[in-house]
Amino acid sequence: MLALVVEFRIKPEHIDAFARAIADNARASRELEPGCRQFDVCRDPAEPALFFLYELYDDAAAIDAHLKSAHFLTMSAASADWVASKSVKTYRRVAP
Repeated sequence: MLALVVEFRIKPEHIDAFARAIADNARASRELEPGCRQFDVCRDPAEPALFFLYELYDDAAAIDAHLKSAHFLTMSAASADWVASKSVKTYRRVAP
């Protein structure tokens, strides 16, 4: 399994809209993508503009399918101007 770890810093005026959009994207990913095993959306309680995503996928093909999905592409296009910074890391899950 592969884990995606994504950190977003969102422009202050777009925090609420991003929170809704990323929650919808996470739900659709879990419900519509057979290769998506987990999609957690977390937020720093001390820094509301900082979001952390933890996503688990069966393999690289499942990540590619996610990145090509309609719900991801819609969310990504809608939120592009809301993002101040973004980092993405991919890890191989070794346990459990």
